[in-house]
Amino acid sequence: MSFFGISGMYYSGESLAQHRIVLAEDSNLFSSMVSKRLKELFDIDVIVCRDYDDLQFAVENATFPASLAISNINLPGAENGEALNYLIDMSVPTVVFTGSFQESTREKILAKEIVDYVIKDSVFAVDMLAESVCRFLTNHKHHVLIVDDSPTARALLTTQLKRYNFRTSSADSGAAALELLKSNPDIGLVITDYNMPDIDGFELTRRIRGSYGPHQLRIIGVSSSTNRLLSARFLKAGGNDFIVRPFVNEEFYCRVNQNLDTLTKIRTLSEKVRVPAQSSA
Repeated sequence: MSFFGISGMYYSGESLAQHRIVLAEDSNLFSSMVSKRLKELFDIDVIVCRDYDDLQFAVENATFPASLAISNINLPGAENGEALNYLIDMSVPTVVFTGSFQESTREKILAKEIVDYVIKDSVFAVDMLAESVCRFLTNHKHHVLIVDDSPTARALLTTQLKRYNFRTSSADSGAAALELLKSNPDIGLVITDYNMPDIDGFELTRRIRGSYGPHQLRIIGVSSSTNRLLSARFLKAGGNDFIVRPFVNEEFYCRVNQNLDTLTKIRTLSEKVRVPAQSSA
């Protein structure tokens, strides 16, 4: 199975048919479009719930738990967002798919720790939703290392990345990060703070690049400083990206995705080049 997403995602691997997805959507048009698209792309059979009672029954009477829910904000029987609250209370990871979206609405639903949201405002909305689903179901393949001497900062990033279904490790210093990289060769992304006491983010990036090329892992630098030269210094040291704290949730997730998408494409291209070379030999 292979899939090319609108934002640049490429997935090639096993079928995702083993996953159970619940769709809480009262619109026949959108429920049909979403169900058909997820079946075409990933061979996933979607359980459609037209109202709040259907949703509760699907969640509470399942033989195995749903991997993910896709939910409208308002549903018959739950006109004030009760369906979304219910899914979060039941610990079902949820992507919001809605046609009504304002800044105040965004703040409310993000406070509920949803996975993502997609707005029904373009012809690409269903494909964007499919990409969000594919990312969540396959993000566990990616191992992310968080490096920060602040326990609070490490905890916040860990929580956010785990919400998106990434595997994570964390280090409280540059030295600990280098040891973790040695013992975890599957780490594909390092997110490192700039200001650390033993080895700062620049020096850590340089040391990582001395052993790991950009085809092996990506590096994102972070800082709360307003000094715009920090970004240039990180990139010159071998970093791939730089984000200023405090993060906007959507931007942070997009930056992580873009770096991992690039890494996936590089690895896929490397495999394609390697196989013909081995065959000719």
